[in-house]
Amino acid sequence: MGAAARAAGVYIIAGDTKVVERGKADGLFISTTGIGIVADGLDLSADKARVGDRVLVSGSLGDHGVAIMSKRQNVAFQTEVVSDSAALHNLVAVMVAAGGSSIRVMRDPTRGGLAATLNEIAHQSDLGFRLQETSIPVKPAVAATCELLGLDPIHVANEGKLVAIVAPDLADAVLAAMKAHPLGSDAADIGEAVADDRKFVQMATGFGGRRIVDWLWGEQLPRIC
Repeated sequence: MGAAARAAGVYIIAGDTKVVERGKADGLFISTTGIGIVADGLDLSADKARVGDRVLVSGSLGDHGVAIMSKRQNVAFQTEVVSDSAALHNLVAVMVAAGGSSIRVMRDPTRGGLAATLNEIAHQSDLGFRLQETSIPVKPAVAATCELLGLDPIHVANEGKLVAIVAPDLADAVLAAMKAHPLGSDAADIGEAVADDRKFVQMATGFGGRRIVDWLWGEQLPRIC
């Protein structure tokens, strides 16, 4: 925790413990609260999204969920899958410097992954989204694990990634700034906001078809929060 705090440039100023019944906890619980300041001129809200806005992700999806699952279930890979957990405030700072108010929305795709995040934004903005499957970054080991277990990487949780909805005129500049940052080197433009009264999130597949990207049904595997 100390190393992570030093890397993020923040202080740990308080601590607390929690007592639970024997056998009711599967490990150590740590709760944190982050306090920050919104940059001047920045007004982030899902209802700010507009038709034509680009959908940017800061890197590969599903790393954290698959890493946690592999440790809990003792699943071994030839290449170790490592959690993407990271402090993103410095990445956000370079994005804001490049795009300013052209950044409409920023969200972390945690529980429910990218699919849940975009469905939430679609319903809050009264828009739809069209994604390109071949543009979504997923590491080979994560993709193979999800295929083996019948999971979809866009439903798997992330801890160190963000999704940004950005006006088209500055989307390329914001993406370039993300790629120049160590935490955004695998960033990608994966789709756009479209007019859709049904508020559907749709994906053009690698096979040339199209499918609906729905909310996660059933229990998320693994449940991380």
